[in-house]
Amino acid sequence: MSENTVQSELIHERGHEAMADAHLQEAYRSSTLRLLSQRLQAKSEVPGFERLRERAHELKREVIEHLDRYVEQFASNAERRGGVVHWAATGEEACAIVCGIVERAGAKEVVKAKTMLGEEIELNHALEAAGIRAVETDLGEFIVQLAGERPAHIVAPAMHKTRHDVSELFAANIGSERTEEPERLTAIARQALREMFRKARAGLSGANFAVAETGAVVVIENEGNIRFSTTAPRVHIALVGIEKIIPRFADLGIFLRLLGRSGTGQKLTSYTSFLSGPRRNGEDGPEEMHVVLVDNGRTHALADQKMREALYCIRCGACLNACPVYRKIGGHAYGWVYSGPIGALITPEFVGLKQARELPFASSLCGACREVCPVKINIPDLLLHLRGRAQEQTPAPKPKRSPIAERTAMRVWAWVMQRPWAFALGARLSRAGLRFFSQQGWIRKFPYFPLAAWTDGRDFPMLAAKPFRKRWKELHRH
Repeated sequence: MSENTVQSELIHERGHEAMADAHLQEAYRSSTLRLLSQRLQAKSEVPGFERLRERAHELKREVIEHLDRYVEQFASNAERRGGVVHWAATGEEACAIVCGIVERAGAKEVVKAKTMLGEEIELNHALEAAGIRAVETDLGEFIVQLAGERPAHIVAPAMHKTRHDVSELFAANIGSERTEEPERLTAIARQALREMFRKARAGLSGANFAVAETGAVVVIENEGNIRFSTTAPRVHIALVGIEKIIPRFADLGIFLRLLGRSGTGQKLTSYTSFLSGPRRNGEDGPEEMHVVLVDNGRTHALADQKMREALYCIRCGACLNACPVYRKIGGHAYGWVYSGPIGALITPEFVGLKQARELPFASSLCGACREVCPVKINIPDLLLHLRGRAQEQTPAPKPKRSPIAERTAMRVWAWVMQRPWAFALGARLSRAGLRFFSQQGWIRKFPYFPLAAWTDGRDFPMLAAKPFRKRWKELHRH
């Protein structure tokens, strides 16, 4: 990993830039709202959805608590089925292993299915340095590769791009016609990629799950490109983070029912593939299958008893869609491959708090991420834990003395809070004054400083018509 790879310390500056970009704001707003609404609908159609979440949590806890045993079991069964298992402690080792396999296969191109682990270890840069062309075949990844950008979302890499953006990008890089019809844009990408599937001698995928009991790698998708990438080339390489292990084949049904619904609102993704070894007589598929098991900071998270829970993540992206911070600042503001609430947890674990100190603080701790997580990771609690570690290990610079206006306001506030009559009077006056600025229960813009600074980045809720003190007295009377 290069020194300039992680730029999480710039989250505040990049966040402000994103919030000032109306085009970007609309792209994130519409996309996250659609995915979140689809998840709610899909969840409502599953009886016992909460029991599924609880069972998935327990299964992931079982694996992570005994990860050494389950990883060994998976590796043994994968080799028994004819696969070749490689072990990589770091991203650099994983890249070297992949480049070596591709070179031995005599391949000059690699068709790549979507893999966040590949993004994490900067595999494309390593392949390019070795003289090997990496071709992203997932539509979203293909778009961001043409744009020279990182994915903006775990599930939807090109979430920040509108149809107009994609049309312009294709016209500039592929020479295609300009169109904003999704079907036509997809056809353009398909035509550009089809020849690569035919001639590539090596294909690479990630893994959604790796089943310890059978040694099978499980990948899910909606486009069909993963099946091309893993079966058409002579050699298939699967990059597998060691936390992707699940114990048994019977457990897979639980995770598949949760992942599709949580990520995209689907009952099940269009394609679910089970990859276990090279092809056998009478089968399609690669002549060789290599599985690269990658640590790259995962055992660092494992060493912290509290942070182990972050490794339960199944990369559905639901926490990003629900997070009010992510939805405003976007994925690139987080400064690395993983964004949103889960990125704020695993980035400091994988790259160190020194490089990613600001991320745990980029959260309102509202709990929306915890409510939607399919494996019930207590993300707010873990963020607080990381904040404590950050303060201990890398204290923030001592703040400058507050401006006199701020100090005066705090003194007035303290005086009011110590006098119930003053607080009640102030609330009544505020409620009356705010009516002049409210629309449908919200204040979109304050015209005066300092309150105007608040509404530059967020709406302000109108005070309740009936104050809590009055409601509390009524409750006691009844």
